[in-house]
Amino acid sequence: MSLEEGVCYTYEAALEKAIEMEEEGFRNYLHAIDVVTDRQAKAILREAALEELNHKQSLEIALLDGHDKDVSALQQEIPTMNLNYVFEQKEIAPGADARTALAHAIYLEKSAVDFYKRLMAGCEGAPMAGLFKKLLADETRHLASLEDFYERYFLTEN
Repeated sequence: MSLEEGVCYTYEAALEKAIEMEEEGFRNYLHAIDVVTDRQAKAILREAALEELNHKQSLEIALLDGHDKDVSALQQEIPTMNLNYVFEQKEIAPGADARTALAHAIYLEKSAVDFYKRLMAGCEGAPMAGLFKKLLADETRHLASLEDFYERYFLTEN
């Protein structure tokens, strides 16, 4: 999905774009789950896919309601380690282990973060800017969680 830099969509159109992005993320995880054979890798990818479904459902509810009721809560972007630049993993192989699956999930989540940053840049000062700030914060929290998991289990000093 491409998103023109500096374009601000209407509230509804922006929600539709975000729903499409979350659906695409879910489908990427679903494909990865079908490809990998490692049980732990499948579990990591499944958890990430569930997160995408939750994001998509929240967006669909906001679209249905015509506004986001929780826009003031949890709007702060979380700093991440940018592990996707070290472990860029666009495709996943059948023999992928848990470490590779997690690197793939980090790559996909970083793509979502970048998507919401572009949306925010185009709508700075617009009424829906708060919604995009919340969506970006949600994605950065999920990305940070994946990176923390990676660091805890795969970047040990032992």
